[in-house]
Formats: sequence, structure tokens, C-alpha cells
Amino acid sequence: MGAGRGKGLGFVVLAALVIGAGFAGAGAWREFRAEEHPLRKVESGRKVWAVVVVDDDPKAVAGKGFGGRKVIVRGELVEFREGGGTVRGGGAVVVLGPEAGWRGLLPGQRVGFRGRVDRPWRSDLTVAVLRAEGAPAVVEEAPWWQRGAGKVRGHFAEAAGRALPEDAAGLLPGLVIGDTSRLPEGVREDFREVDLAHLTAVSGANVTILLGAVLLSMRVLTVDPRVGAMAAGAALVMFVVLARPSPSVLRAAVMGAVALLALCTGRRKQALPALCAAIIGLLGWSPELAVDAGFALSVLATAGLIVLAPGWSDRLRAHGWWRVPADALAVSAAAFVVTTPVVIAMTGHLSLVAIAVNVLVEPVIAPITILGALGAVLACLWSPAAELLLHCTSPPLWWLLTVSDHAAALGASVALPTGVRSGLIAAVLCVLVIVALRPRHAESPEP
Repeated sequence: MGAGRGKGLGFVVLAALVIGAGFAGAGAWREFRAEEHPLRKVESGRKVWAVVVVDDDPKAVAGKGFGGRKVIVRGELVEFREGGGTVRGGGAVVVLGPEAGWRGLLPGQRVGFRGRVDRPWRSDLTVAVLRAEGAPAVVEEAPWWQRGAGKVRGHFAEAAGRALPEDAAGLLPGLVIGDTSRLPEGVREDFREVDLAHLTAVSGANVTILLGAVLLSMRVLTVDPRVGAMAAGAALVMFVVLARPSPSVLRAAVMGAVALLALCTGRRKQALPALCAAIIGLLGWSPELAVDAGFALSVLATAGLIVLAPGWSDRLRAHGWWRVPADALAVSAAAFVVTTPVVIAMTGHLSLVAIAVNVLVEPVIAPITILGALGAVLACLWSPAAELLLHCTSPPLWWLLTVSDHAAALGASVALPTGVRSGLIAAVLCVLVIVALRPRHAESPEP
């Protein structure tokens, strides 16, 4: 028996080493290709004509710089021309352009523009930053599904604007589909101050609520579970297109797909293997996610909810807590502890009220998400019905905005040095907290 377990463990270790070596080799090759890309050889400040396929919705740059407001657009380089020669080839680029002409672009659109070459801002696989001069020329329209998703997002935002006050109308699309284009700057700052910004980045919570609602509806209609899983899978694909495939959305979507596959095959869902499968698959498909802070935070938070939160909740219940508040506190505390080292290393910001604030707003997230998703669908079919439904989100949105506003007004945050050293120190302290709070086997929750 012991020999069999040792042999199995050996296979697991060997597989992990092989997979790790494969990822390291793929990452090194991609990094080499980025370093040797012809656009990297172009001197900074030189003008080029570039053709780029847009990867994501343009994101507004905070503040107003010289020349007016700017947006950031991530895309895939198709070709560039400097002087008389045209160089074709891929490579990730970041475009910094004026809001006029760039703000309304859709993922999948191919655009041409003239801009100045700059070095990458981050140590990732980005080939270069291109500072666009003026509006782009649209070379090719976006695919039909991206145009459809853009219309849904636009109708949803317009219906929310007619049904809700300004702050709530700008926040709702961010909570439901990650569209923060209309989010007021004051709300954005409040959310950053009290660590609620993750709510406007679509994550596993949105996917879980969506799949749960679809599967529950199929069960009420007495549909076969496998058919219900297929319907949930179709809804998941449409949601990813609508919310855009950001790192957190991709991680949550792949994990949800693994869980649905387990349901179709009759196997019990296991969250940790699903998370591991999602990480391996996504890193193999897109190695640059390994240096993406959003992906790291999403994975860490999910791992904390899977590994730490259940035990912490059981310990609270063993001390007399009711299940709902125990689960809420355990979930918020687990996500906070495991992500704090990365947050401090990246931003140097530590909110002292983050756990309490997340516990207070957690009960309203699911109703907002479900009502908002239904409103987004109705907005494309019958706007008055959508506005009536979205008006029902006003009370929970008021609560969310009120909590964030009052918590931010407390100024209960600490500014710390950024960098690896601060992150490592925070990681050591968080490990000590996890060890101190580990559940004791002798304790068991009350029935």
C-alpha cells in the first residue's frame, strides 16, 4: 500500500516537473521573440504606421494630460511600416491614443494609425507602446459576435442610465459585465480605497451566480441535468464574449467549464482540481498571464476561498456563529489574506476596513448580478421592461455605494513601500496569520 502511494506521488512530482519545464521553455521562447521583435529595434520616438487588431475595450486613463483625455488599447500587431519598408508579424502592443476616435473601438477590429514608438511600460511580453497621433482608420470591422456584444453593452448602459441615478447607473454595468466606461471617478476612488475594486472586475463570483441561476432554472423546468449543463455552457460562452476575456474572466470561465464537464460525466465537482486545470490550461495557451497581476490576484483569491474559507467558517460556527455570517466573514478574510502580499507589492496600499466592508456588501452582490443580467437581456428586447427591472437594483446599489462612501471617508488605510521586499514581508505575516487560524481537528461545527 505504501509502495503504491509512493509510486503515485513520484508520478505526480514527475508530471509537475515536466509541465513546469514545458511552461518555462514556452515562456522563455515567447520572451526571446518579444525581445527580438523588429519593432523593439525601432528607436524610441520614431514615427511608424501600424496596423493592429484590438484585443479589448479601450480603457480611460485617469486624469487629463496634455492634448486631452487619453485611452489605453491593447492589441495584436499585424504589421508596421517605417520609411519605405513594411514588416509583418505578430506581437502584443499597447496603444495610447486620444479619446476621440479610439473610445468606441470593439475587440476584433483591425485599425491603422500613425504613432510614435515607446518602450514597454511593464516587464511582460508587450513588444512596444505606440503613442497614436489622431484617430485611427478602421481597416476591418469587428466580428459579428463582438458587434452584437457591443450593442448589448450599449443598450444595457443606456437603460441603466434612464432607470438609476448617475453613480448607480455607472456602477451597475461594472458589477454585471465589467463595463466601467461610465463609472464616476469618485466611486472608482472609493472602491480602491476600501478594496472593493474587485467587484467591477468580472470574476468567479459572477460566473458562479450565472451558472447557478441557469442550472436552477433547468432543474425547476425538470430538464435533464446534462441538457441543463449544456445550456449553462452556452450561457457561459455568451457571458465571456459579453464581459470580454480578461484574465479573471478566463480563469473563472475555464474553471466553470471544468465543473460543467464533471456534471455532464456524472463526476462530483471538485473545486481545487478545477482551479488547477484552469491555471495549467490558461498558462499553456497564454504564457503572458504568468506576469499578469489581475490573473495572480484572481487565482490567489479563489485558492483562498477553496482552501482556507471552509475551515475558518467551521471554526467560527464551532464558537457559536450562525452559518451565514460565518461564511461571509471567512470568505472575505480568506480572500483578503492571500491577496494582500501582491496588492502591497504592486500598490503599497493596505485598507484596514477591507474585510468588514466586503462582509457588509456581500449580501447584495448576487441580487444585483442576477437582476442586472436579466436587465441586460431585456434591454435589447424591450427597453421599458428592462428599465423597470433595473430600477429594482436601486436599493442594493444604494447600500453598496453608501457603505463604500462612508468607509472611504474614514481614511482607514495605510501607505506602505511597494516592491518585492514589502510583498515578501507581507507574505510572511500572512502565512503566520494562516497558521495561527488553522482549524483544529478537535473542533466541529454545531449541527
